[in-house]
Amino acid sequence: MKRRVVITGMGAVTPIGNTTAELWAGVRAGTCGIAPITAYDASAQKVQLAAEIKNLDPAARIGKSARKMDRFTQLAVLAAREAYGQSGLNPDNCDPTRAGVIFSSGIGGLPTIEAEHDRGRERGFDRVSPFFIPMCISNMAAGTIALDLGLKGMCSCVVTACASGANAIGDAFRHIRDGYATVMVCGGAESTITPLAIGGFTSMRALCESRDPARASIPFDRERSGFVMGEGAGALVLEEESHAKARGAVIYGEVVGYGATCDAYHMTAPAPDGEGAARCMALAMADGGLEAEDVDYINAHGTSTPLNDRCETLAVKAALGARAGQIPVSSTKSMTGHLLGASGAVEAIITALALREGYVPATIGYREPDPDCDLDMVPGVGRTQELRCALSNSLGFGGHNAVLALRRYQE
Repeated sequence: MKRRVVITGMGAVTPIGNTTAELWAGVRAGTCGIAPITAYDASAQKVQLAAEIKNLDPAARIGKSARKMDRFTQLAVLAAREAYGQSGLNPDNCDPTRAGVIFSSGIGGLPTIEAEHDRGRERGFDRVSPFFIPMCISNMAAGTIALDLGLKGMCSCVVTACASGANAIGDAFRHIRDGYATVMVCGGAESTITPLAIGGFTSMRALCESRDPARASIPFDRERSGFVMGEGAGALVLEEESHAKARGAVIYGEVVGYGATCDAYHMTAPAPDGEGAARCMALAMADGGLEAEDVDYINAHGTSTPLNDRCETLAVKAALGARAGQIPVSSTKSMTGHLLGASGAVEAIITALALREGYVPATIGYREPDPDCDLDMVPGVGRTQELRCALSNSLGFGGHNAVLALRRYQE
């Protein structure tokens, strides 16, 4: 028998808040986390805006071990510690061999790769840091979280570009539902606001080159011209329902369905008709036993690129049919920027809180309607509204699609 899987902890480090509570306050306030790049001197590059984390020194909060971690791992550890602490789990109420980690990163330790390459060219490549490899590989956030929390079950890292965080949550959900674990810490982390990453995305014309933060990440707006790079981490503690109830845990929401598909169409472009994403939404709904009438909100992938937003609109229409126009569809990337491999995890947290609090987040900055994106995009200001079930969409380079179906928890 399939088991119910609930959310008992959440942790976040984002451009609009360095805890889950701060993130949600930023969402409610419609905060824009985009500003001029401060991580390095970007004056010689076309793109000069990003969504950076603010007022945070991860190393100071983690301690000496932070020196052996790339920034994406540092952010992952902070988010996971918050989520695990919020859950109330400890060695007395959780068997560590039945608790695991699935934690993703789309790119991994690119800042470390850039820094050590420069060091190697200057001093000789045999003199790069002995921590270079363990700092840069994408799975190290997952491994470090398991080490930090003492979790001895399955430990893995899904790498599916911008769908990574959502795939990690979906895979963890199935792992518990099908009886392989009782507790899973899952999510994603990314920090690649570097000259090489910004240059690489710029050269493929994926990034917005606007100098106005208010008109940079504008999903579904007719004037959208590319995404804004962000950084951050999101972590969720998923738990089998009876285990959570037996220990008196606070339950913040429920994961009920998961879909994963591939467009098999193009290296970076989505299928023009949104077929893969539509099929993914349909699979997530079917997995959760949901009909179109049950879905009250969609947290869209909504990157602010011309192709994604048009194709995702078509996908929503195909998956939800006549109900598509009645469902609020917003992109919180308008506030956080695009967190790449962390985006699906942070957006799952936002979606769970939207259901719990009865609040639909806005697509801030939206001003110019696009006839190709003609759904209810919740422009400018969020709404108080009773919500039962929601979908959170994540679509990645390589044609990867992942959709999570979440429900407000009821016994």
